[in-house]
Amino acid sequence: MFRSIRWRIAVPYMALILATMIGLAAYLTFSSRQSYLESMRGQLLDEAALLADLIQPANAAGDQTELAAQARRYADLLDVRVTILDAQGTVLAESNAEASAMDNHLNRPEVQQALSGGHGSSVRQSATLGRQMLYAAVPVTAGGQVAGVARLSLPISVIDARVLALDQTLAGATLLTLLLSLVLAVLIAERTTRPLRELTAAAEQMAHGELDVRIHPTTRDEVARLGEAFNEMAFAFQGEMSEVTEQRNNLSAVLTHMMDGAVITDREGRVSLINPAAVRLLGLRSGQDTGESLVAAVRDHQVVDVWQRCRQTGREQSDLVELGGRGPFVRVIATPLQDQSDGGALLILQDLTQARRLETVRRDFISNISHELRNPLAALKALVDTLRDGALDDRPMAERFLVQMDAEVDAMTQMVRELLELSRIESGRVPLRLQAVAVADLIASPVERLRPQAERAGLTLTVEPLDALPLVNADGERLQQVLVNLIHNAIKFTPPGGHIAVSAEAGDMVTIAVRDTGVGIAAGDLTRIFERFYKADRARSGGGTGLGLAIAKHIVQAHGGQIWAESIEGQGATFRFTLPVA
Repeated sequence: MFRSIRWRIAVPYMALILATMIGLAAYLTFSSRQSYLESMRGQLLDEAALLADLIQPANAAGDQTELAAQARRYADLLDVRVTILDAQGTVLAESNAEASAMDNHLNRPEVQQALSGGHGSSVRQSATLGRQMLYAAVPVTAGGQVAGVARLSLPISVIDARVLALDQTLAGATLLTLLLSLVLAVLIAERTTRPLRELTAAAEQMAHGELDVRIHPTTRDEVARLGEAFNEMAFAFQGEMSEVTEQRNNLSAVLTHMMDGAVITDREGRVSLINPAAVRLLGLRSGQDTGESLVAAVRDHQVVDVWQRCRQTGREQSDLVELGGRGPFVRVIATPLQDQSDGGALLILQDLTQARRLETVRRDFISNISHELRNPLAALKALVDTLRDGALDDRPMAERFLVQMDAEVDAMTQMVRELLELSRIESGRVPLRLQAVAVADLIASPVERLRPQAERAGLTLTVEPLDALPLVNADGERLQQVLVNLIHNAIKFTPPGGHIAVSAEAGDMVTIAVRDTGVGIAAGDLTRIFERFYKADRARSGGGTGLGLAIAKHIVQAHGGQIWAESIEGQGATFRFTLPVA
């Protein structure tokens, strides 16, 4: 309960009121008792003086019977105890006991005071009745001399009963006052703490991310100024958080979309941040390694070695790493985070796989074109040398050599033409004249053009039914070039007696296929047959530049389609490519 400031205000307030009421009640009880006591003492003294005047004749005559009767009569009348003494303290008459059985009262305080001072009183234990009594005594005179003492007494319990009634009244007033003070204290505490509770609720809302919450003070006291200060703080905090959030979002966007992998580690070597590119390069599940050690997350000793060298030297380290031995080829750059005191580090993983592949393609291209040009050039050189050595004089031989030289020049011319064509297609300098074309029209011309060649090779070239096919959006001349290349390859690599079929089917896109029953393609060559100058089996290639499939791939991709090959070595091959529906 005391954890609430409302009760810490209300409870002390009620305790103060309760203590005040108890003190006031105690004071009033004591004062009332004393007042009642003094009032009763005065009343008893007055009644005792009256009694002294009334019993003077009987006392002067010494008639004890008359005195006893008067004592009882006045005791009943005044509802008090009446005692009549002589000047020596002997009890002459007693309203509540036999006078002869009572002790001498000369030494009683009130008797001594009455005999010496005209009246006396005391509060003490009655030896006769055994309880507290209030005594009042006055002298009885006869002939100007003190002849005795008239004493009245009253039990203190009578006064206590009256004081008790007052105490009960005070207790009721105290209880009512306490209840009223409780209500008032709760109301005051409620009103006082309401702004604080609103401030607390606003702070909790801010802690849960609701930064636009504000306080609306309704007073002009210290709590109102606290609310205004809170609003200013919330406004400033919201601005700073907006800036931090924007910076974080920008950083997150950069890390998310950057092509390079990024990994940040803390002093203990645990991964505190990893971006999607690093997850992809390292082959992890997204976000699974945050909080783990770098060694457990990366699981590649070469990357860990670069990171450890960076931590040991405190300087940037880099190395070329092939992840997993056969995985992506990356440059690992480890940089210490100098602005952090916890010894963290930043790892950048630059994917060089494509650059490495392009470098490999470049080397292969140079090697291939050198090889393709060396053979005809060597043949030309040999033919020229032979002619120079005297073959010119032998006209039939010279004619034959010239024919061979012309063939070699034609081969090199074809190679250069195809290289230029491929270069133009790759650079986008060959605009496509796209229009809605029937698939049957695309297929018919290449098939009819190459059918005689297929028949000379002892092959059957057929076109499967092309019913209910939609029109395609295509450059007919370019796509017929693709089909010529594919059918020509099928003829070249299919033994006599084989079969070549051209087909098409419709789906989201139209797929055209050229299927043969030839020697097939090895699985290791399927991924490379569309590279420039690559020949799956140079021993059986039977000539050609090795550029036809590369040209076909770029033409199909320029149309928005894809081309691929399927084959089992020794069981033929199928080349398929897709075209968008018009």
